Amino acid sequence: MSLSYLYQFENYRSPFWAFAIHDGHHIDADLESYLHIAPEDRLREEDPYTAILAELPFNRFVCGTSRFQLDLNRSKDGAIYLTPEQSWGIQVWRSALPQQIKDQLYESYDMLYRKITQQIQNTIDRYGYFVVYDIHSYNALRDGPTAMIDKVNNPQINIGTANNHSKWRELTSSLMDVLRTGKDGQVYDVRENVKFKGGFLSSYLNEQFGDKGCVFSIEFRKDFMNEWTGEVYPQKLQEYKQLLMQTTDTLESYFAYER
Repeated sequence: MSLSYLYQFENYRSPFWAFAIHDGHHIDADLESYLHIAPEDRLREEDPYTAILAELPFNRFVCGTSRFQLDLNRSKDGAIYLTPEQSWGIQVWRSALPQQIKDQLYESYDMLYRKITQQIQNTIDRYGYFVVYDIHSYNALRDGPTAMIDKVNNPQINIGTANNHSKWRELTSSLMDVLRTGKDGQVYDVRENVKFKGGFLSSYLNEQFGDKGCVFSIEFRKDFMNEWTGEVYPQKLQEYKQLLMQTTDTLESYFAYER
């Protein structure tokens, strides 16, 4: 048995990266007989369409495999959801996974982190700096599809920056200012470290390279889709993508005098 993990790196002439590590829904066929969670429940806790949001004039890293097979935003010992406490109370597996399978999954984890590390190092070697948009989405209607969104505690866009070096404070403020206003003048609720502060991937990259760049863990409230049925609202999705697109000039201006 050799378990597959679907992913893709796309390299352009850019110091900037867009990651969509929770976009995927695929589960390796050899794992399906062990799986307990239903596909619709998986989809609800995944981040569908974030690969579309990551279609920016940046380098890209997109994962096609579900976080329920392997979660790259958790530390290695938590990357497989072995207990319901790790996965919103959901039982992911019918029974304990054989050690051989877990070993293969952990090998994939190590391999992917080596590749991510090398890609960021290559970017630093070429440009002297980097920025990662770590793009996610989150559910705000956990009480049911007819519940009202608690807008006080659930901003439209949450920027996780808790792992970033303080030297990136000015860039963070500029980025958030740009995201708050669309080109049509619409104002968006963009806040920092309210729902999420940045996961393990952000922590790891900052520990390795935090003096050379930073990671913005960008969490979109799932206003661009029905979080219970999975139906996408294309116009809203493109609206959010356009918001990200308009931050490109902010990044380029900030780093204009670097190397």
